[in-house]
Amino acid sequence: MRPTVEKIAALTGHRDCVYALTGTAGEDVVYSAGPDGLVVAWNTTTPEQDGELVAKVENSVYALCRLPERDLLVLGHNFQGVQVIDLANKALVFATALPPVAIFDICYSEVRQRLYVALADGTLAVLNTTDFRLETLHRVSDKSLRCLALHEGRGELAVGGSDWQVHILDADSLATKHTISEATNSVFTCAYSPDGSQLLAAGRDAHLRTYAVAASYAPLRTVVAHMFTINHLIFSPDARLLATCSMDKSIKLWDAATGQLLRVVDKARHAGHGTSVNKLFWPGSQNRLVSCSDDRSLAVWQVGFDGAVS
Repeated sequence: MRPTVEKIAALTGHRDCVYALTGTAGEDVVYSAGPDGLVVAWNTTTPEQDGELVAKVENSVYALCRLPERDLLVLGHNFQGVQVIDLANKALVFATALPPVAIFDICYSEVRQRLYVALADGTLAVLNTTDFRLETLHRVSDKSLRCLALHEGRGELAVGGSDWQVHILDADSLATKHTISEATNSVFTCAYSPDGSQLLAAGRDAHLRTYAVAASYAPLRTVVAHMFTINHLIFSPDARLLATCSMDKSIKLWDAATGQLLRVVDKARHAGHGTSVNKLFWPGSQNRLVSCSDDRSLAVWQVGFDGAVS
């Protein structure tokens, strides 16, 4: 059955493009950030309310990571390093200097109490989340590292980058276990399927690629999914849908099991974003999807399966 999609709200207040978006599955609050240095919390159950300022930093923030069990929000503060905000009192509780470059992604391993940070100089920074001290800087590539995905069960970290590759690292030793070289341009986003059997990756060449994890990441499927760069992909909490977003201004919903395209969400059909859609997140239990864009706004979408045409 094709999902229905209805735009619930546009969330405005950022002064520049919005690049970062995160939260915790099952919680209704999402966090956004971008070049304006504003880190803002939004409640998707009451989207008519203004966002709440969590932090204001000097430089751009391209990456956010939520640590729900400690009520912390980690910011990738470009050219400064990692900063950790205690959300209960909006206080800076940890700050770790890193090489003075852009930070493109942050990934948290609760099992290992480690934070993996993708840097623009091709280095993977690893922090211990007990006190957020730097454990190591591991050179992965000569090009920017753009995205991270963690398979806790297998102890594997997927690292996509501007070298057109996805590097599969041992999450403990950081040794390279596999290298996926199918992409024909930068890899901007990757994610493991909810059951852990597949890795999906996409980026500047607009192809959505699927790999079989147990078969040493053998290619399973390639789809020309968008007209331009795919900026992000994410699975819904119920594992039924895959959502992708693109520089072509659209969001697409796919059947997570079969890879079939189910719905295109764009400006013409759904009053969608007018410029590049940069990141997506599924918050809460109401099957809502949140997107953010170069148009300085976030949008909240209600996704349903009632058989109606949207």
